[in-house]
Amino acid sequence: MALSFRGEFNQKVDAKGRVSIPADFRAVLADGDPRCPEHPLPRLVVLHGPHLKNCLHAYTIEAMEEIEEGIKRLPRGSVERKRAARMILGKSWDTEVDKDGRIVLPQRLRQQIGLDGEAVMVAMGDYFEIWNAATYDEVEAAETDEWLETLPDDFDPLSLLDTPNGG
Repeated sequence: MALSFRGEFNQKVDAKGRVSIPADFRAVLADGDPRCPEHPLPRLVVLHGPHLKNCLHAYTIEAMEEIEEGIKRLPRGSVERKRAARMILGKSWDTEVDKDGRIVLPQRLRQQIGLDGEAVMVAMGDYFEIWNAATYDEVEAAETDEWLETLPDDFDPLSLLDTPNGG
């Protein structure tokens, strides 16, 4: 079973767009890159575009291959396949973690999410999100707080899962 992204990390972004990938995330990226460990610098795919609104999504190579397979299973010439290909494959950017554990986010991607100064990287299991720290606090944290206010004080998030320990 492949490793999963877990945790939430605040990372500095310098003027050139360099941002460190947390060591825990680099381990998952390496686990999901078929050319590792022979090639020690793991690759990742960053998904961007208007459908993501306030953040970027970062996938392992293997996770993106699974997504591509899903697109290939859609009927050739179908509107759904064209849209999925344009919004996913057309809005993806491949990069590699450098020897210092960083990636350089292109200016156009930083501009899309207003990223400058500090990023928040949030684990989502098979991918992680990259947010402008202020936007994350304002948008995502506020939405979560609002949702939690509608739930009982003893709410257990494991109850959302269809597992022996939840739901």
